[in-house]
Amino acid sequence: MATFLLEIGTEELPADFAAEALQQLRLRAEHDLAEAGLQPGSIRVDGTPRRLALRLLDLPQRQPDRREDRKGPPAQQAFRDGRPTPAAEGFARRCGVDPASLTVRDTDRGPFVFATIQQAGRSSLEVLGELVPAWISVLQGRRFMRWGSADRRFSRPLRWLVALLGSEIVPITLADCDPPVVSDRTSRGHRLRSGALSLPSAEAYTACLAAADVQVERDVRAAAIRAAIETAAAEAQAAPDLPEALFEELVDLVESPRLLQGEIEERFLALPPEVLRTVMRAHQRYVPLLRLDAPADPLALEAHAALLPRFLCVSNGRPEASDTIRRGNERVLRARLADAAFFLHADRAVASIDRRDQLGRVTFAEGLGSLRDRVERLEWCTDGLLQALALPAAVAAHARRAAHLCKHDLVSQMVGEFPELQGVMGGKYLLAEGEERAVALAVLEHYQPRAAGDDLPHSDAGAVVALAERLELLLSIFARGERPSGSSDPYALRRAGNGLLLILRGRGWRLDLPALFRSACEHWSRILPQCAFDPAALAVELAEFLRQRQVSLLEEEGFAGDLVQAVAGEGLPLERVLSDPADALSRCRLLHSLRASGALAAVQGVVQRAARLAQKSPLPDAVLSPAGVVHAELFEKPCEQAMLAVLERLAPIATAAAGLPADGAGPSGAGSHGAGTAGADEDAEEGYRHLAEGLAGSADRLAAFFDGPGSVLVMAEDLTVRENRLHLLAVLRNQASVLADFSRLAG
Repeated sequence: MATFLLEIGTEELPADFAAEALQQLRLRAEHDLAEAGLQPGSIRVDGTPRRLALRLLDLPQRQPDRREDRKGPPAQQAFRDGRPTPAAEGFARRCGVDPASLTVRDTDRGPFVFATIQQAGRSSLEVLGELVPAWISVLQGRRFMRWGSADRRFSRPLRWLVALLGSEIVPITLADCDPPVVSDRTSRGHRLRSGALSLPSAEAYTACLAAADVQVERDVRAAAIRAAIETAAAEAQAAPDLPEALFEELVDLVESPRLLQGEIEERFLALPPEVLRTVMRAHQRYVPLLRLDAPADPLALEAHAALLPRFLCVSNGRPEASDTIRRGNERVLRARLADAAFFLHADRAVASIDRRDQLGRVTFAEGLGSLRDRVERLEWCTDGLLQALALPAAVAAHARRAAHLCKHDLVSQMVGEFPELQGVMGGKYLLAEGEERAVALAVLEHYQPRAAGDDLPHSDAGAVVALAERLELLLSIFARGERPSGSSDPYALRRAGNGLLLILRGRGWRLDLPALFRSACEHWSRILPQCAFDPAALAVELAEFLRQRQVSLLEEEGFAGDLVQAVAGEGLPLERVLSDPADALSRCRLLHSLRASGALAAVQGVVQRAARLAQKSPLPDAVLSPAGVVHAELFEKPCEQAMLAVLERLAPIATAAAGLPADGAGPSGAGSHGAGTAGADEDAEEGYRHLAEGLAGSADRLAAFFDGPGSVLVMAEDLTVRENRLHLLAVLRNQASVLADFSRLAG
């Protein structure tokens, strides 16, 4: 057994490439080694800004020998008078064996000739020499480049290659590099240390690089960085502002991490805290220090109460240069914050309402007018939402004012330099000008959620404007004729759809989205005649797009595909799927819990059987009560009376869960709630739970209708009796459909 080391030496790699490339390298090595019959004890991949390293631990010195039996021609064609024919000789030649070694064996198709091939295993050195070039060539990433005059493409130029099996060099040449790269045992230490580093063996790799001031093992480097940051923050009585993405980037930016602490000039704490945090984290890769007692105020105009006048920096420099590095980082940060202070001063000199007028000079998209035109469409959406949701007058006033001003900061100097602050600066500028806090907060929140897992708007006004922003984007881009396709979604329409549904779910608002789309598409066809679309068809397409986003969200939350299809799948009434996004989530959770407890299978079997037979019944899908449609005087067996009792008991439960009138009849698509109902409807969720429990608890009595000594023949010869029994089954199907379309459940 030996250790194999592959080190791909490069110029400084982008931080986001290393983790992606190392995973690709591991997977390709695992696949190729398995095919080659070489099974290492373990595989380890590590990386620094200047190298990608793969180590195969406890690798056998050679492949195992292989024995293979190959089937040849029929025996009667291979031998004549005991001598091999040309057919046998050709087969032996192809197999590389002597014709005399061929044997005859009986098979299902008669006697055939077989050749036994003994293939000696090759040395690991030879096999690796063939595999490694392909491992390097298949690595993929963004922004690959060529260098020199050769054809090799990689994230950054390749400069050296170490390939050692134990202490022996594995000969590899990358001839398509400029200059060509040939493997040897020479690595490089820290970039600030001159000279090559000769590795005596693969086993000595970590120790040799550590002596050259390189911590090559990524997990060890990560643990050291995290511990240093947490210790420094604790000593400062602060919390590190360290998102996981920034931490991962810091780990991949350094080979020899050393934590430095810099100072922020007190005058810069007069800037909003988000400005300082954005400059430090996104632009400089520093770690801000948050005060432990900082108030949670998203509209804070100054950072004094939120941040300490210090920052942490993970350096890749030599220890003796720490003071110089710290001063250099403080100087760079000072310049960046001075720019931010200038932008803030310049922006505050212009009224937000004047910036809104300036939006008319900025094009939103070809055929869709300016950003001001977009704001006016957004205001129309806000009015439509407020009319549908029937929110309090104060909330409506705040939402309308916020919608009017929500994009003004897009032409501010601060957002021009720091685009990630759009909305944040808009809200702060408005508050500083004397706008009501609720209006400023709604402007800040209308971009939420910015990405998966982000916070949702906390205020009603902010949620309304956020919904309007996403509705306007979907309507306008769809009207323009553009659709998301595969990985291409330049306007982030999928994210907009997800955000719209998540906001509705989070607020507990029920909204007739298909009706809203119909009204909006008619309006859009009048204000955007150049787009030339069919309003009715576009409304259906938008509703179907949101149904797909609903399905995607539920699947991402871990629900089984058949459960998701049963509550939100294609073909279900769009009004049912889109009237309340939280409704589909509640029903998915109930079905999941029923399946986990084992209660779903029995209910599923009965309901699916009933639904198949009920297709022959003319009873409408919306009838949830047996009253007036099932006649007890036509019953012939007790199981019919037992099923009727179950249906009568479930009827008010199903009717309440569906939100229908007490007579149990209503529009097709159970669960339809009138638009404008605000607040989470806990009664509906409780109704679903009672309905699910009622179906599960009655499964045995329902099953007895079909099976057992007292069961009935549904398709009786007496047509009146047959129709009565079909009505029983149709009501059962309809009641169960309030919870889900059971025909879509698997198993």
